[in-house]
Amino acid sequence: MEMWFTEKHTDYLAAQVKVRRTLHREKSRYQDIAVLDTDEFGRTLVLDGIIQTTEKDEFIYHEMMAHVPLSAHPDPRRVLVVGGGDGGSVREVLKHPTVESVDLVELDERVIAVCREFLPSLSHSLQDSRVRVNIDDGVRYVKEHEGEYDVIIIDSTDPIGPSIGLFSLPFYSSCERALKDQGMIVAQSEPPFFQPGLVREIFNTVSSVFPVTRLFRATVPVYSCWDWSFTAGSKGLDPSQVRSPAPWNTRYWSPEMHAASFVLPPFLKDLLGT
Repeated sequence: MEMWFTEKHTDYLAAQVKVRRTLHREKSRYQDIAVLDTDEFGRTLVLDGIIQTTEKDEFIYHEMMAHVPLSAHPDPRRVLVVGGGDGGSVREVLKHPTVESVDLVELDERVIAVCREFLPSLSHSLQDSRVRVNIDDGVRYVKEHEGEYDVIIIDSTDPIGPSIGLFSLPFYSSCERALKDQGMIVAQSEPPFFQPGLVREIFNTVSSVFPVTRLFRATVPVYSCWDWSFTAGSKGLDPSQVRSPAPWNTRYWSPEMHAASFVLPPFLKDLLGT
């Protein structure tokens, strides 16, 4: 008997992946957590019925989340990752030789524990001596750490449930205050084709706080038919400009891909009013 996992993207579109077996399933204080062993994507982390990351294509998302802001910053030393309990974004941040410390703030400690056990290719980075893991609410944590970070990476789930506050104007304002003078943030900002209103809302909210706000994209196969967006907010530097290149051993990010990811088609420019 074949087993398939179905993820509903919209009221009229769903995607399926064939599952060999369920490796883990539990209900934490905050969400349903599952790890599936799939034929196409390998081990797959699912939260509340939504795929978060897979062994096969996670490098695309995590490289773009980390290397775009860190390469656009001239000297990134202190980095904050909000969410991202799987460890993938932290792993990529640590590839930058200037980075001295990384604070990871994850609300659900069970996500970290499950990923340590079942997704070690991502979570091994959390053992690094430069990393401090904080089990805390990201909204509260950022509010209490003004002027401390060069880069803040908001590696959140979708804006439902426990992540809603990470998409709010007060939170982005707290991020702006938590940054140093040349600081910038990057947030995952949903699929442009299937959630255009949400993409526009996130972009407009970030741009109301940061004087320089740019949208960029990557093709992540497991996410809503490949196309995914990220929003970068900066105190002054243009996030599309590479200033301190990432290590050579990246598989998706490159200086050329960095620049190309900020080139938007007319329909997206119209959506954002840029």
